[in-house]
Amino acid sequence: MTTVNKIANRQVICETLVEQAATDRDIVVLASDSRGSAALAPFAKAYPEQFVETGIAEQNIVGIAAGLASAGKKPFVASPACFLSMRAIEQIKVDVAYSATNVKLVGISGGVSYGALGMSHHSLQDIAVTRAIPGLTVILPADRHETRRAIEALLQHEGGVYMRIGRNPVQDCYESAEEIPFEIGKAVELRQGDAVTLIAAGETVRVALDAADCLAAEGIRCRVLNMHTIKPLDTEAVLRAAEETAGIITLEEHSVHGGLGAAVAEAVVAHRPVPMRIVGIPDEPAITGTTAELFEHYGISVAHIRELVADLLRQR
Repeated sequence: MTTVNKIANRQVICETLVEQAATDRDIVVLASDSRGSAALAPFAKAYPEQFVETGIAEQNIVGIAAGLASAGKKPFVASPACFLSMRAIEQIKVDVAYSATNVKLVGISGGVSYGALGMSHHSLQDIAVTRAIPGLTVILPADRHETRRAIEALLQHEGGVYMRIGRNPVQDCYESAEEIPFEIGKAVELRQGDAVTLIAAGETVRVALDAADCLAAEGIRCRVLNMHTIKPLDTEAVLRAAEETAGIITLEEHSVHGGLGAAVAEAVVAHRPVPMRIVGIPDEPAITGTTAELFEHYGISVAHIRELVADLLRQR
């Protein structure tokens, strides 16, 4: 049974980088006037010579990071996901992906984390855009433990990565970082089941787990896949789910177009067509409100998943 700790993933990123930088002087952290929102003040204080502040200049920060990577450094860019993925997409495409530089892009306050600030600050297209860029890995960790493992993995991974995290504290999905078999491109099966498969990434993993536990109490065993890596997608796990369960439901804090659901659907339709439902933000300007309010409004909820599972099982 998981504990109910709630810690923001951005805090864990800073803690992990502070620890790793003690023995790796090539780690450089860059912020776009975002050291506060990215919780990076402790890193800047501990390693001022390994910290670069560019101000509100997302295009510049990506170019500077690419230059540092070309000089042998290991740059981590921390910038609001809504601006990093939109304003600097050309630099991400050319300076990071096309140029094959070892830059780790961390989109903070992703999805609807900024809540009441509305559509201008929501990042609901970033996965669609970044996963379409050749040579760019896309990762969404679920909780603090997986975030720690992801940062450790990124330090060993050569190449450009876009990792998106939320802003607010999130409930644990794992007991500890040590128990996580984290591997880039490899989904984690968090619940076994043969009824319906729930595939989620980032903060929607907790919703999928809660829904699966609720359904299990009713005798319905749903498989839960934590698809922390959207690209490269674990196609093998997806097709196994399509083969062994009655259907697939994807959950994402993203537009229903071009994100996790689309990636899963592309694999399914090409190899093993099964009934699918994509749960996310519809093709409209998202309303304002807290993350919990928006999740409830758009059906990223236990109640809605129960309805969808029942519908898929009726079609079996």
